[in-house]
Amino acid sequence: MAIETTFSIIKPNAVKKNAIGPIIQLFEKNGLKVAAMKLVNLDKTKCETFYAEHKERPFFGELVSFMTSGPVVLMALKGENAVTRNREIMGATDPKKAAPGTIRALYGDNVGENAVHGSDSPASAERELKIFFETKEFVNA
Repeated sequence: MAIETTFSIIKPNAVKKNAIGPIIQLFEKNGLKVAAMKLVNLDKTKCETFYAEHKERPFFGELVSFMTSGPVVLMALKGENAVTRNREIMGATDPKKAAPGTIRALYGDNVGENAVHGSDSPASAERELKIFFETKEFVNA
């Protein structure tokens, strides 16, 4: 099994619910380690860069507005098959369809405000991590 590093965001609605600790605990209980972490307010430009693949979609403006509406937690998570594992722990994009006990089932409000983001592939993880972290910031590598 491959040791990977993936990217995760705890979104503003989950931060507002004081769910940072429980969410990190779910990652850790399921074999992922936090390799880097920041609590930040995303600026609009960086957020638009991050979500560039959605720029032409009708929900882009709403997405950027939501993601810049309050603090978020940016994380690099490391472990065996971290990309796939993270996505399993998060659950389905729609919290109503997410398996019980997954992050989105527990803390998501709707498809747009679903508590967390996770990279969908190793290539995406690499791109996303570079937007928010410098190599020197990884401490649990």
